[in-house]
Amino acid sequence: MKPARSLVAASLAAALLGGGLAACGDDDKDIAAPVSDTKDSGTDQGSTSTAALTPKGTGNPFADAITAAGHMPMTAKALAGGIATGTKMKGSADSPAAELRSGLTYLLTEHVYLAGIAVATAYHAGADSPEFKLAAESVDDNSVRVSKAIGTVAPDEEAGFLERWRSHVTDFVNYAVAAKTKDADGKKKAVDNLTAYAKSSGAFFEKISGGTMKAKDVEASFNEHIGMLAKAVDLFAAGDTKAYAALKDAAGHMPMMAAYLAEGVDKATKGEGDPNDDASALRATLTDYLTSHVYLAGVAVFTAYTAGADSEAFAASAKAVDTNSKDISKAVGSIAGKEKGDAFYASWSAHVTDFVNYAVADATNDQAKKDSSLANLDAYRASAGAFFESITGGVIPASAVADELKVHIETVAGVIDSLKAALVK
Repeated sequence: MKPARSLVAASLAAALLGGGLAACGDDDKDIAAPVSDTKDSGTDQGSTSTAALTPKGTGNPFADAITAAGHMPMTAKALAGGIATGTKMKGSADSPAAELRSGLTYLLTEHVYLAGIAVATAYHAGADSPEFKLAAESVDDNSVRVSKAIGTVAPDEEAGFLERWRSHVTDFVNYAVAAKTKDADGKKKAVDNLTAYAKSSGAFFEKISGGTMKAKDVEASFNEHIGMLAKAVDLFAAGDTKAYAALKDAAGHMPMMAAYLAEGVDKATKGEGDPNDDASALRATLTDYLTSHVYLAGVAVFTAYTAGADSEAFAASAKAVDTNSKDISKAVGSIAGKEKGDAFYASWSAHVTDFVNYAVADATNDQAKKDSSLANLDAYRASAGAFFESITGGVIPASAVADELKVHIETVAGVIDSLKAALVK
């Protein structure tokens, strides 16, 4: 028996707010959190490290990217909460509504990046390669987490939702294959399937929200998602360096979809808080930007290892990373003032450069330079902590920021180690 609409709507809110789509939290069963445990990378570094920070990797760069990105919503929550309190911002970054919007932002943004990385891997290593198999498994990991959230709403819907969601992922894969082989009929068939999926998704979300979400609006949002991701795939297939900006743009659409879905659920359930208040919006924005930072950095390292650090492709991927850095800096500047935003950008960009230097040293087995890069990143933790303590009037302790950044640095370094192991032969 299908649950009544009011029960479905109430259950949806309970599931999403109780951890089903919470991006990061204390609950070990948090659906949106990465499912793999971090451990020291087994990659042979050629010598013993003397760095204070220890890269955490598993040898699987795609699973490690999920782990690294999965920490970012927690950081976004801490920063948004402190900034909102310190600046007396309207709303609450800790409300159930804010949790809902941030969680949806994380999952949907991740979906786009993992799909893009999988396509790039297929084009580089082949769709029958071990590397693509690992990338595809990571895409499916995200799919399962999304479907489990739906399953906590209506158990009899979970299997069907997962089947349809996986089918739309498969259609994107088929589109990518057709784009690479210049198969116009294959592309059209994939687009037709994806368009039908958008329509059925509209009806699905209207049903489970009791009508607070309109089918036509959800359908339109999904169609925009399809068009933007397809554009990125076309550019990757053509070897066009504009693909990196297009992938970032496609991911940038997902927070808007998340905001609409969160508002629909909140209205249906009369939930606590407002997903659109200033503090909620700040948390969602930081979740988007910080999650994108990790994935764009991973894409850039992937590109450096596959196309060369002196290639036009790497320059384009690095530009996408820098655009993201400017996005974050503008968000900081909008709160703390342009001067502090500019100072943040300079410091943040330097930490990005240290990750690039780490990746270059990793590829050449230069342990001394790796340790030097990690030392710089360790120093960045202290300066970033002091910065956020200052702009929040002490609401965010410097030590808390430093602790958050320790996890960030170690997990991203682990991604780099695993990419090196997988791609540098």
